[in-house]
Order: sequence, then structure tokens, then C-alpha cells
Amino acid sequence: MNAILRLMTTRYPELNECLPDIELGYELLYNSFHQNGKLLLCGNGGSAADCEHVVGELMKGFMSNRPLPALVSSQFEREFPGEGVGLAERLQGALPAISLISHTALISAYANDVAPEMIFAQQVYGYGRPGDVLIAFSTSGNSLNVLRGLQVAKVQGLKTIGFTGSSGGKMKSLCDVTICVPWERTSDIQERHLPIYHALCSMLEEAFFPS
Repeated sequence: MNAILRLMTTRYPELNECLPDIELGYELLYNSFHQNGKLLLCGNGGSAADCEHVVGELMKGFMSNRPLPALVSSQFEREFPGEGVGLAERLQGALPAISLISHTALISAYANDVAPEMIFAQQVYGYGRPGDVLIAFSTSGNSLNVLRGLQVAKVQGLKTIGFTGSSGGKMKSLCDVTICVPWERTSDIQERHLPIYHALCSMLEEAFFPS
């Protein structure tokens, strides 16, 4: 077992039963980023905050600083002599991730003009490309706007990972991988989602930005 997952299950023993799906989710994410894909994320309420959290861990250094390769730094210096090195030093390696809950104008316009349940679906349709991944958070597994996003992702050729509670809800039949933490109350489920996505982000950083 990966050392990061071992530490996670030491702290949260109840997540041992989720390990096969967590590892499958990691493989989907690794393969997508390795092939220049991107990650989209959606969820509501506290799960919306989880979407933002994941983006923050992937788009900049999480457990390491992720310095740019020397070749990339030299390209900046050639383009901007005297400034390029400093510019490159203040950039960090990134894994492309977009939180779909952040686009207030688009979300509110689409909810008002078309249908609230379609806010994520429209964004998945616009941003998603085959080989990308959609992570969908829903503690019940039945959030309609999340389910609509997953349906569009399936048609668009995206891989999908669901984060939910013990039952899995309707999202379980729509996702390529569904991580069902063994809890039923919303706060308990969200509390266990965090160590899982922290572990995934740490493993991805380890793979793509080895120190």
C-alpha cells in the first residue's frame, strides 16, 4: 500500500473499506493528467467548498514547492532577460483543475434562464473533453444538479469519480468510480471526504513533482 494511504487509514481506520475505490480513482486521475487532461469538480454547500479545496491543492504546491524545470526557467529568461529567472522562481508546477462552483455569473444566469439543475451540466459540456475527469461530491449521492453533470460527462467521454456516503445514491450507477464512505450523516461524510482527497492530491504531487 502507498505510504500516504497507509497513514490515512491509520488515522481513519473506517476508510480501509474504501481503499480499492480510492486507488482506482487515483489511477483515473493519474492517467488523465499524464495525457494532458484536466480535472473538473462540482458539488453543493460544504461539498462546493471541497471542490475549491481540491483545486487549491492541485494548482500549486501542496506538500512540496514544485519548482519549474531548469529548461522551462531558461525559456522565461530568454523571453524576458533579467526578469525571467525571478518570474520562473515564483511559479510552481500545476495540475489543471477547475472548480465548477466558482463561476457565479454563469451559474446564476443558467439557473435563471434555463434550469437550476443544469448549472454543472452546461459547464461540463463546455469544458469537458474525452480523457478529462469529473469529480462529483454529493453526500446523499442524489443531488440533481450533480447527477445532470455526471450524465453529460458520460456522453462527453469524461471519466467520473463520485464522493458520497454509505448508500452511494443514484450517482453510484453514473460514476466510473464511487468512493462511498461508511457514514450517513452529512457532516460525518464530509469529514471523511477530506482525508481521501488530501491523500489523492499528495499521491499525485508525489508522482508528477518528485522532490
